[in-house]
Amino acid sequence: MRGMVGRACTAGLVIGVLVTGLTGCTGDAGGDTAGKGRTTGKAVAKTCADGTFTWSHVTKRDRLTGISDPERLGEGGGSLRNRIRRVYTPSPSVRVDDGPAPSPAEILFSLGKKIGEIDSDARTLAEVDGDTWAFTDVRLPAPDLDDGRVTPHAAGEFFQYAGVREVEADFRYTCPEGRTVSGHARNWTVDFAGLTDCDERPDSALGREAARRSCA
Repeated sequence: MRGMVGRACTAGLVIGVLVTGLTGCTGDAGGDTAGKGRTTGKAVAKTCADGTFTWSHVTKRDRLTGISDPERLGEGGGSLRNRIRRVYTPSPSVRVDDGPAPSPAEILFSLGKKIGEIDSDARTLAEVDGDTWAFTDVRLPAPDLDDGRVTPHAAGEFFQYAGVREVEADFRYTCPEGRTVSGHARNWTVDFAGLTDCDERPDSALGREAARRSCA
C-alpha cells in the first residue's frame, strides 16, 4: 500500500505472488468534508453516536484486476514487454438502505474490525487517538498495475496478472433506543501481482483464472 503513515506496514512473498496488506495507515480516514460550513433552513437527521453494529453475510473473494498477453521467450528467458491491462477496478463502497447512519469511514472501521483487518481497542473510529487505516478511506484508489519490466530467466510462454482480495458484508446499526439502519459495505484488503508460465498450472484460483483468460 502506497502512502501509508503511522503504524508500520509489511509485505511478504507467497509462492511467487507479492501480497501487500492494507492494515497499515493512511493520512485520510475517508470522512467527507464536502459541505462543511454550510447552513440550511432544513433540519438534518442524525444517527446516534453510541449504537452497535451487527454484520452478516461476510464474504471474501479474490478478484482479477489486470492481465497481460502471453509472450514466448527462448532459452535463458528475457524481459517481458506486454503491459498489464486493467480488467476490473476495485473501489470502497458503502450503501445505506434507510435512515441516517454513521459516516462511511465509521462503517468501514467496524467492518475492518469484524474481519480482523483493523486491530484497535477503540469502539469507534472517532475514539481512535493518532492512528488511521487505509481500509476506512472510502476514496481509497485502486492499486496501480505493475508496469515494471519483469525478466524471467527461463524459456516459456509467460504472462503477468494482478488482483485484489475483496470483502463485503451487510450491516445493521442499532441505537440504544431501538432505532436501526441497515446497509452494505465493500472494500479490498490485499493486492496481488503474479507471473506464470502458460505451460504450468498455477497454484492459486486467481492464477488459474488469469491463465484461462491469457493463455486461451
